[in-house]
Amino acid sequence: MDFWIVQQQMIIIFILILIGVFLFKKKHLSNDSARQLSWIIVNVTNPITLLCAAISEEDKVGVKEIGVAFLCFVVMFAILIPLAYLIPVVLGVERSRRYAYRMLAIFGNVGFIGIPFSAAVLGPESLIFVSVCGLTFNLVVYTYGVESLKAVAAKQHPETEQEGRSLKSLINSGTVLAVVTIVVYLADIKLPEFGISTLKYIGNCTTFLSMVVLGVSVAQMVPKEVFSRWRLYVFVVIRQIFVPIMFIFLLRPFLTNALILHTVVVMVAMPAGNMPLMLARQFGADEDMISAGIIMTTVASIITIPAVMYFL
Repeated sequence: MDFWIVQQQMIIIFILILIGVFLFKKKHLSNDSARQLSWIIVNVTNPITLLCAAISEEDKVGVKEIGVAFLCFVVMFAILIPLAYLIPVVLGVERSRRYAYRMLAIFGNVGFIGIPFSAAVLGPESLIFVSVCGLTFNLVVYTYGVESLKAVAAKQHPETEQEGRSLKSLINSGTVLAVVTIVVYLADIKLPEFGISTLKYIGNCTTFLSMVVLGVSVAQMVPKEVFSRWRLYVFVVIRQIFVPIMFIFLLRPFLTNALILHTVVVMVAMPAGNMPLMLARQFGADEDMISAGIIMTTVASIITIPAVMYFL
């Protein structure tokens, strides 16, 4: 294990976040503009990022392997969601703030950190399974995540009109493009070069924009608000060390494909992702706890990810 691989990704992340802090401090970005950027990330650039993975020139793997990986990631979220309800109760988090811990526990940074880390440590052949994880992630975040944060925002700010909760609201750019991505990959659909270039230009904006939006939140936080919360330290140990190790022992007896096992464990071990923050900004839910958790888990991942990989 090359510790520099993890540290390098962390350095890149913090540089991008600091750009967001700088832009906010210099009044080149405001809360309103950050919220508008969040809408673009959630509804445009993030879904297209996964579509770009499907049209890449990577060697194709069989439908059976993709199906096994998809099942594993479905199981992953099926386990993480109940755990996400249990962990804040165990930690004694007040009821009104438990939603933030649920978002942090369920949705990891499987994109910006997960993709380059898997390519460097597990090899480029793992990226198709990372893409399958991203597809599953999108299906969950654009259904469960969206509806959960809409409900939270409605409770916190009842004076603000929220969109109605219906089956129609689950049909959005995220879920539609997730399905399109699966079809494009399995059917091996070829797009013209200008179409591929266009999608890549859009998808490549995701990382920078999401980190800049996170920087806007960081700029308004006092470091004490992040690093003085003892529950976050306990959360990191449980969610980023114990839970991934649990998945190793849970899945190893059933998976003959070691690469799928390693990819699933790496995805589980990722620090908290930015999508819940983007959604919280979009719907108007309080985001300070989510921002603090993203920062804490990202810093801690420099230690926690190598610790988990030791057991593989």
